[in-house]
Amino acid sequence: MDGTINSGPVVTPFRRLTFGIMFGYACMMIALITPAMLLLTFKMIEISPDNYTLTFSFVAGIGALFAMIGNPIGGAISDRTNIAFGRRRTWIIAGPLIGCVCLLWIGMTTEVWQVVVAWAIAQFFFNFGMAAYTALIPDQVPVEKQGTISGILGLVTPIAVVVGMALMTVMTDASSITKWVLLSTIGIIGPIISAFIIKDGKVKVVRVKSAHIPFVKKLGTIYPSPRKYPEFTWAIVSKFLLMMGFSSSAYLAVMLVNRMGYSEVEATSGVATLQMISLVAMALTSMLGGMLSDKAKKQKPFLFGSAFIMLIGTLIFAFVQDFSAFIIATVIIGLGAGCFTAVDMALVARILPRKEDAAKDFGLMNVANALPQSIVPAIAPLLLTIGGWSFFYIALATCLLASILATKPLPEIGEPFGPGKQHANADLESKEI
Repeated sequence: MDGTINSGPVVTPFRRLTFGIMFGYACMMIALITPAMLLLTFKMIEISPDNYTLTFSFVAGIGALFAMIGNPIGGAISDRTNIAFGRRRTWIIAGPLIGCVCLLWIGMTTEVWQVVVAWAIAQFFFNFGMAAYTALIPDQVPVEKQGTISGILGLVTPIAVVVGMALMTVMTDASSITKWVLLSTIGIIGPIISAFIIKDGKVKVVRVKSAHIPFVKKLGTIYPSPRKYPEFTWAIVSKFLLMMGFSSSAYLAVMLVNRMGYSEVEATSGVATLQMISLVAMALTSMLGGMLSDKAKKQKPFLFGSAFIMLIGTLIFAFVQDFSAFIIATVIIGLGAGCFTAVDMALVARILPRKEDAAKDFGLMNVANALPQSIVPAIAPLLLTIGGWSFFYIALATCLLASILATKPLPEIGEPFGPGKQHANADLESKEI
């Protein structure tokens, strides 16, 4: 069979690329995260008022499964899409478009099973868009600027959360379907606009003859061999564990209703307040952490410190049942999460096993980022049954501690990694698939 080498991608000017990614990604995430953190909870209360914690967890769990497979599949398809409009821009539009249609379906349905199906499809195709956006970093950004743009991109999700919460707070009296329609509109218009800001196009493909590839080696085209590329696997494990700790935010609305006795209006306001505070904290360290990491030419100390800071904040949630304490804990967690997200994304861009499979491999990494945001709500009822809210947050804090340990094997900037212990600036484009 033939192997291929992709070369000569179109390059967008750095500032234009940064704005295009941020704008489109933020709009897409507003449409995806606002339901995950708020509207799905209230949809389940509306449809299944007596069992909303269980039905919400079921919906979130199924969505997690489809998010898990959607990102790497979407990335692999994006890597192999080679049309004039561009392999990234095609899925920047197509993925969110299908996802937003499913959000409209959720807004109109009154059946739990339909919410499950629609949310699963939405998660699957929104992740196509995520994979395409994040692949633009290794595609078009020089290594020396990847920490900076990763830090900027790290602001997108908290910005999206705050904008979504603010919109829902302003629209407290609006009907449920009006909220779903608005989010769906934002979720597709943003990516369409960004697709015309970002430059993309066909990529020159060089065919390389190769011998028959055994089945085991073919599996390596789906997931890079942990034996050859252990650093990539450790990066995924570290990111997954950290996001497990961070993703208690996906259960904030349920927590405020169930633990604190808040009404829907109070919970909406409370979540919006905490997320806005988190945004400010993340903004401070995301930009600063990415730039300082580039200047210091060090990444691991920033990752260790960030995860430890987040652990402290999570333990405050565990042992202090007071909204003022939640604010303090949110600030602490936000400071750690902002720095970790920025530096971690730059590290991943540096150690990707194959530049030709950038979107697919970034898609695998995005699974580690997105999956916990669905897993945590899914396993929350079990954790709460075992030991209540304190145990819930202690379990997540344990994940943060494990993340620190998983970061230790990762290579620092300038250290060799991968087969033959190549360096980060090795020319990967000459390698055969």
